[in-house]
Amino acid sequence: MKKVYFISGLGADKRVFSFLDLSFCEPVYIDWIPPEKNETLENYATRLRGLIDEPKPTIVGISFGGMLATEMAKRDPSINAILMASSKTASEIPRYLKAARYFPFFNWVPPGLLKRSTYLVKQMVGRNDPDQKRILLDIIRDSDMLFVKWAMNAILRWKNTEVPGNIIHIHGTADRILPYRLVHSDYTIQGGSHVLPMDQHAEISALLKKLVG
Repeated sequence: MKKVYFISGLGADKRVFSFLDLSFCEPVYIDWIPPEKNETLENYATRLRGLIDEPKPTIVGISFGGMLATEMAKRDPSINAILMASSKTASEIPRYLKAARYFPFFNWVPPGLLKRSTYLVKQMVGRNDPDQKRILLDIIRDSDMLFVKWAMNAILRWKNTEVPGNIIHIHGTADRILPYRLVHSDYTIQGGSHVLPMDQHAEISALLKKLVG
């Protein structure tokens, strides 16, 4: 069975993929590694790629994980990268997030307050599904907020303009974090939110099975 490598989103872990039917592959979930001081997104992606020993891997990345997969794909044309609810270039990141480069509010908010906030969950979840909300709240509460703050800064400094040909982009029309109107996706998921593997798990499972082959 073919291995498929999954990279989760900002502050998330493999639980974001827990609703998917991945019986068609052998899923391998890439864990975060500690970032180096002032490390760029590009350099972090290179180090994370070193954890994958497959010569021609299929890598599925959601949100921040998709940005990392983009950088990996740029450097290695043998990679088959599948992005979900993500941005391939800096131009696909909304202005309100870019504004945080000059007003980095997330650096001033205490980690404990961030973990208790339900605002992010409300922004990410499209459907009113209590199980999804519970899991997302658990993920946020378990996340390393120092890593989240580093990743936010790394995203804001990311200036990529190159879209490699070995990328497939899946995006939902109801994504409130990375709005659909700003991206150029290969596959559109009607009503899909920022957590596509959760709120559109049946459609995403079928699409991944088709794309992985």
